Amino acid sequence: MKNPDRPPLLLAPMEGLVDHLLREELTALGDYELAVSEFIRITDQLLPKRVFTRIVPELLNGGATLAGTLVRPQLLGSDPACLADNAARLAELAPPGIDLNFGCPAKCVNRHRGGAILLDEPELLHEIVAAVRRAVPASIAVSAKMRLGVDDRGRMLECADALARGGAAQLVVHARTKRDGYKPPAHWHELARIQEAVAIPVVANGEIWSLQDALQARRESHCSALMLGRGAVADPGLALAIRAHDRGEAGAASDWSPLAPSLLSYWRRVRQAVQPKHQAGRIKQWLHYLRRRHPQADPLYQQLRTVSNAVDFDLRLRAALQENLALV
Repeated sequence: MKNPDRPPLLLAPMEGLVDHLLREELTALGDYELAVSEFIRITDQLLPKRVFTRIVPELLNGGATLAGTLVRPQLLGSDPACLADNAARLAELAPPGIDLNFGCPAKCVNRHRGGAILLDEPELLHEIVAAVRRAVPASIAVSAKMRLGVDDRGRMLECADALARGGAAQLVVHARTKRDGYKPPAHWHELARIQEAVAIPVVANGEIWSLQDALQARRESHCSALMLGRGAVADPGLALAIRAHDRGEAGAASDWSPLAPSLLSYWRRVRQAVQPKHQAGRIKQWLHYLRRRHPQADPLYQQLRTVSNAVDFDLRLRAALQENLALV
């Protein structure tokens, strides 16, 4: 059981990077209270339950990964009534909460009035959260994720207040605007103003790549709770390093040794679930991130980056791990 007294760590939703396959590996390698799924797009129809379980198969496992991390499905859309109807159907699967996406900066999403573009409409944010809150049992928490604004930060407090008043039980704030995208820096200090303005827990997110970043984000944001995104993909041991620091232990260097078996475990999952032409790309994408924190990942990436055939890739991956790294 998770310790309720320790600062919460959450694993971020990362569309196009982390789905349930990689989520299994990251939650096994880390130590999180909660993970949030990639978004489930809601437009103008009531989705069948199989759509929710396809994107969040953890719903078939008590709402948790095999490592025991709870997974909160995330909905994205702009129609309060349709979002409410879909949330009610999702609630029949007993999720450990429902998250609402007001943070995605992708143009293809924003063009269809989804994600961060709605931060120019705080009244709509309130209406969406309130509609979803009314539609699901009180036992199912409704949370929300936002950015600091669309083009600037002028309405961030108004948006945060709208989400809190609508009934959000928790607010994750990515400390950049939609226009900022993922360009450094993250403006963690602005979260302190949001934390002061709302009466619900605020979680700091954005540009947390290391233990030092995590501690600085906490200092500037006044938020003890953190959501880790790309930093957790690049360094799957980051959550453990933060936990060690919180226990008063000396921070250990990131450990490569558990990653070789995890790469093979992930590869097995990918081969079972992903079309052959896309399988190699999934491993190469993770290795590309791992190179940022683990020098051992770079020679492996260089050996594999031109290999696309799944059968050849399988042989090369296993041989590289055995011969060059001697870890499996």
